[in-house]
Amino acid sequence: MSIEIANESGIEVPEASIVSVARFALDKMSVSQLAELSIVLVELDVMADLHERWMDLPGPTDVMAFPMDEYDSARRPDSAGSGPALLGDIVLCPAFAKDQARKAGHSLLDELHLLTVHGVLHLLGYDHAEPEEEREMFGLQNRILADFRAAKAEADRVAAQRSADSRVLGAVGLDEPGTPPGGSAGTH
Repeated sequence: MSIEIANESGIEVPEASIVSVARFALDKMSVSQLAELSIVLVELDVMADLHERWMDLPGPTDVMAFPMDEYDSARRPDSAGSGPALLGDIVLCPAFAKDQARKAGHSLLDELHLLTVHGVLHLLGYDHAEPEEEREMFGLQNRILADFRAAKAEADRVAAQRSADSRVLGAVGLDEPGTPPGGSAGTH
């Protein structure tokens, strides 16, 4: 799966984490591994221009999704038998999201994760214009985010345990398996 990210927002964010949550969401939705996605982080004025031009609404917003024109909206990319797809672009505005995160009582990264998953779902054909659609989309969004947080917590726990194990082995003079005593692995 190809996910490109470009940060043109002027706000430093952990781009790898945003790509990670997008990849997780696409995997959860069984989107083809050959799919391509672009994520762009922009400044307030750029987002305001996009929001007005494409949605005919004034001012900036938090996230916009632009599915590819060639995408068949009658068949979502997460449906069975889908092959490679150019999903489209997700545009995020960290400056706008920062205020939302503060109001919601969580970090900017948590807000950007939420917005990324939201954008992915829009690219896959989900919407929230009607109450039933909103329940489906937001329920799915919340499940994906909860699963992502659980998977990340488990990965962090495993990494911490490996690090602790390595420190203990090093303290007692034992090297990693396959490492020659007193040296590094490889040929000399």
